[in-house]
Parts: sequence; C-alpha cells; structure tokens
Amino acid sequence: VQLQASGGGSVQAGGSLRLSCVVSGRTLSSLDMGWFRQAPGQDHEFVAGISRRGDSTYYREDVKGRFTISRDMARNTVNLHMNSLKPEDTAAYDCQVLTYFSDSAARWNEDENWGQGTLVTVSS
Repeated sequence: VQLQASGGGSVQAGGSLRLSCVVSGRTLSSLDMGWFRQAPGQDHEFVAGISRRGDSTYYREDVKGRFTISRDMARNTVNLHMNSLKPEDTAAYDCQVLTYFSDSAARWNEDENWGQGTLVTVSS
C-alpha cells in the first residue's frame, strides 16, 4: 500500500484545513485507516480512524467535535477535515493503515513505512 498525504498549511487559531490521503495499491473497502500526527522527536499520535466499511469512526478526545474523518471511495482517498484549529494541533500529519480498529480503539504498527506527512502550523 502506498500513501500520500497532502493539504497542510499555516493558519491562525480558529481556522480550518482539509487534509487528504491518497491510497494506492489496495481499495479503501479492505482497509481500516487512520490519521496521525507527529511532533519532532516523538512517535506518531493517533488522531482519527475510520473502518473499512466506513460505518465507524473514532477520535482522540481533544479533537472530538472539531475534526471529521471521511472517505472518497471514487478517489480512494481518506480526508481529515479540521475546524477550530488550536496551536496545540501543530504537527506533521500523516495517514496509515490500522492493524486493528473499533469505535473505541485503534492499533497500528509504528515501524510501518510512513510518508513525509503534511505540516500543519497553527498560530495564536
């Protein structure tokens, strides 16, 4: 599976961004997918996930109500709509296949190949 994230940028607090992750090599209907973020020197931090059926989502607590994960099956793309952005959301964001997903938990392989991600910078 190859993943390419894009859509990052610099915004002021309260602003919005939409990130996209193009998936190639497998169809989304066979993959549980997640969005992650990473600060320099840190491991990836789970942000949001969506099931292979598209009928279940799960978010980290501090983004609930502000971020929405969705899929575009025609483009085999997973999106992350981010509203009401805060300076603490600043990070490099990337997508990855999940090894386990439910509506209350997600697991992934940190040693999996990751892309370069897309940088989100939120200024106060």
